[in-house]
Amino acid sequence: MTTKHPHQDADPAASPPPPPSRRPRGLASAAASSPAPARRSGEREKERTKLRERHRRSITSRMLAGLRQHGNFPLPARADMNDVLAALARAAGWTVHPDGTTFRSSSLSQPLLPPPAQFQGAFQATSVETPAFTNHLNSYAIRTPLDSQASGLQTDDSLSLSPSSLDSVVVAEQSIKNENYGNSSSANSLSCMDSDQLMRASAVWAGDYTRTPYIPVYASLSMGFINSYCQLVDPEAVRAELRHLKSLNVDGVVVDCWWGIVEAWTPQKYEWSGYRDLFGIIKEFKLKVQVVLSFHGSEKCGSGDVLISLPRWVMEIAQENQDIFFTDRVGRRNTECLSWGIDKERVLRGRTGIEVYFDFMRSFHMEFRSLSEEGLISAIEIGLGASGELRYPSCPEKMGWRYPGIGEFQCYDRYMQKNLRQTALTRGHLFWARGPDNAGYYNSRSHETGFFCDGGDYDSYCGRFFLNWYSGILVDHVDQVLSLATLAFDGAVIMVKIPSMYWWYRTASHAAELTAGYYNPTNRDGYSPVFKMLKKHSVILKVVCYGPEYTVQENDEAFADPEGLTWQVMNAAWDQGLSISVESALPCLDNEMYPLILDTAKPRNDPDRHHVSFFAYRQQTPFLLQGNVCFSELETFVKCMHGEATQNFVD
Repeated sequence: MTTKHPHQDADPAASPPPPPSRRPRGLASAAASSPAPARRSGEREKERTKLRERHRRSITSRMLAGLRQHGNFPLPARADMNDVLAALARAAGWTVHPDGTTFRSSSLSQPLLPPPAQFQGAFQATSVETPAFTNHLNSYAIRTPLDSQASGLQTDDSLSLSPSSLDSVVVAEQSIKNENYGNSSSANSLSCMDSDQLMRASAVWAGDYTRTPYIPVYASLSMGFINSYCQLVDPEAVRAELRHLKSLNVDGVVVDCWWGIVEAWTPQKYEWSGYRDLFGIIKEFKLKVQVVLSFHGSEKCGSGDVLISLPRWVMEIAQENQDIFFTDRVGRRNTECLSWGIDKERVLRGRTGIEVYFDFMRSFHMEFRSLSEEGLISAIEIGLGASGELRYPSCPEKMGWRYPGIGEFQCYDRYMQKNLRQTALTRGHLFWARGPDNAGYYNSRSHETGFFCDGGDYDSYCGRFFLNWYSGILVDHVDQVLSLATLAFDGAVIMVKIPSMYWWYRTASHAAELTAGYYNPTNRDGYSPVFKMLKKHSVILKVVCYGPEYTVQENDEAFADPEGLTWQVMNAAWDQGLSISVESALPCLDNEMYPLILDTAKPRNDPDRHHVSFFAYRQQTPFLLQGNVCFSELETFVKCMHGEATQNFVD
């Protein structure tokens, strides 16, 4: 992606020296002459400065994430040090106006009493200018999270709240005896919390989720109940599975409606009979249904040895025009879903990709409108890309990808390339109309490529242009599909699922996110533009929750951080006013998974009292029918989600 400066010979005696001119930048420097040694030294210094700045921003982003998650500071998604200073000053009892005017609150004009004797050893701060800050720390004794019941917050011994050190305040944890909480003075800690906060805090300490928000729980049904001819297979097995789920007190089930099954043989001829029978059985058990309209194929078996692919008539078109599929740099086609490049191209028997999706959604609504009006169908999830997620198919296993490969850009079909050329021409740089040639391969590591490594071409002029275009195609796709979905479903609850590309998250470039279509390096918020579009269409965002084995590891070669990515996504979504739902990615087979999901679904001590709208358990359920596998734990988990359980998951 970068262009080196070619060397040119010059004879100073042959012609007078040219007048000084501005040095060209970016790819325009390809026509410039070779810089002098001093200039080359200056360029190297600029690169070192850029690397130091990226490193500083990476540290800042982790600090902000920690303050949001562990300190309950309501910082915006793109917070800077001014936001941090204002939050810390307000926590210390000061008043901070939007224009930066800062002064002591009127309540602090009189000196405050020191904290009780029992807290003086636990909360010591050197050079603290406002006793109200100590008062604020005391209140944390009651609001400490469940996973550190016997600990409180203690400031560092050398802590100073002078203006020069406010941005380096570090709060540490230290063990405190349980009796300290019973002896806390109401004048110092209890007065900082209203009765509702106290009730919620005591519930957390006791492992009690009663009186917490009611979050509906859904479980997915097996795919094999509908065969490739859209016929219901083994109704009695369906009833047995539903009976088991009903005994767990779940609120409903998740059903995938596959485009490749319903419109399999002939364009605009839809067969819904199998799903109609299935919904009738679900109605007998008085369970609700979340429908997933799947416009992609599946590598899992649907019935017997039959794979769920795209409609047959689409595959017939592909025999003559393979550019309807996403394509990687070497020309390999991904047949899992249609390329977004044909959203406005009439290549599907006279219809565009968007029109095909709209006709399918309208047919579903006409077929099952009565069930939606009765309340049986509670929400509809729209599949927008690979695996039903809003992303490019950048990591296909059938192409040889294996974790933690960075994946590849999927924009080399002729329709996407045509769009790229038009965009580059509009920008005035036609030579930018190409994808990066140093971005590695599916299983490359981030640091092994010239594009994704620290200081790589992803942050060059041409790299930024390409990534803006690549992510912009994703935003345009979701805008067009959701515009028609809102029209087709006429007020129904619509959901969109986004991926969790958490590997390489602790690097500067976030390579896995970039190839998936999310322009989210450490110096840029790549999710807010997408969430603004989702907010425009009033949809519910679905995020994926991973287990404790996916947390940050000390020697993690993939630099993965699923927890950090989840909190960035959720905070960015809540900043945009979006409702959020959570989906499990792994079987819930141990006691560590459930508290993690509960912490994500019902964040403790969130100042805005956010919580998710519902939880979807996507693990295929036949394993639940095998004896007493995790039955009691799963039953307790459902009660906790419903705000009914009185015990925690502790052995």
